Formats: sequence, C-alpha cells, structure tokens
Amino acid sequence: MSKQPSKGTSPKFGAAAKTDKSTTGFALGLHNYKLMLAGFVIIVAGFALMSGGKSPDPGVFNADELYSFRRITLAPIVVIFGFAFEIYAIMKRPAKSDNGKA
Repeated sequence: MSKQPSKGTSPKFGAAAKTDKSTTGFALGLHNYKLMLAGFVIIVAGFALMSGGKSPDPGVFNADELYSFRRITLAPIVVIFGFAFEIYAIMKRPAKSDNGKA
C-alpha cells in the first residue's frame, strides 16, 4: 500500500498556498513606471516630429517639405528608440526597496 497524504498536510494546495505569498501589490516598481512614462513621452515626440507638411494650396505638391529629413528619417528613429526604451522600462528588474513608495 502506498501512503497518500491527507488533504491538509500538503502546503502546495488549499489555504496554505494562498497565504504563502510574500509579495503583494504591483508587478513593477515605481521607477519602472517613471521610465515607462518617459518612453511614452519619447514616442509622442517622435509622432509630433512626423506631423505637418500640409500645403496651403491643395493643387501644389511640396515634396521638399513632405519628404524632409525630419519626417522621413529623424521621427521614425525617435519612435523606434521610444519603443525600445519602453521594452527596457518593462524588463528592468525593480530594486528590492522599490515597493511603490516615493
């Protein structure tokens, strides 16, 4: 005969497993959220750099303004950097003392 543990003896199941959690709260620390906010601001700035280029006369196409360095090269680089910064902000391990309090 094999011994089977009774329902109350295993710490992996039941109420004992629910009360065994030592951490509560958010998954990320306050520093991570600040970094994520900074990344969001960088992304918005990149999209702001892409905006514009409208001609006052709809019959005239101003290629120099529409296809400028700022809109075609700089803005996408800024947006991609913002997304990479967001990934870093999410993946950065929060400090032990960073529990959401300033």
